[in-house]
Amino acid sequence: MAISNIGGGSQIGDGNLNEVVIRSIPAPATATATATLTAAQVTNGILLGSPGSSAASYTLPTAALTDAALNNAKIGSSFDFSVVNVDGSASGVITLLVGTGWTIVGLATVVATAGTAQAFRARKTGDAAYTLYRIA
Repeated sequence: MAISNIGGGSQIGDGNLNEVVIRSIPAPATATATATLTAAQVTNGILLGSPGSSAASYTLPTAALTDAALNNAKIGSSFDFSVVNVDGSASGVITLLVGTGWTIVGLATVVATAGTAQAFRARKTGDAAYTLYRIA
């Protein structure tokens, strides 16, 4: 039995493979100067960073706080988010730093060019333990 294509979307399994996946997302989270990020900011999906004319370090929230925000996550669960540098200052590099319980694999910086973005994947590796991978 075919599923109607009214409204678009996709189906798990075989079917509707050529239709766009539509999802609802919140407005992007923001951060300015050096700060400790909240779990809500990193699980949002998009973080707009405005470091201004100097470099900024964004420390990930503790893995325990991330667990509390994602209380149904199991070991091996993951989520992706991107950090977009919206400033164009030559010295406005954004660097992600580990929070307690985090490990970072790969370069964790977003260069100081307006509109430059980096994609990251966070993977739950244990109770109050995550690894962050730079994926693009």
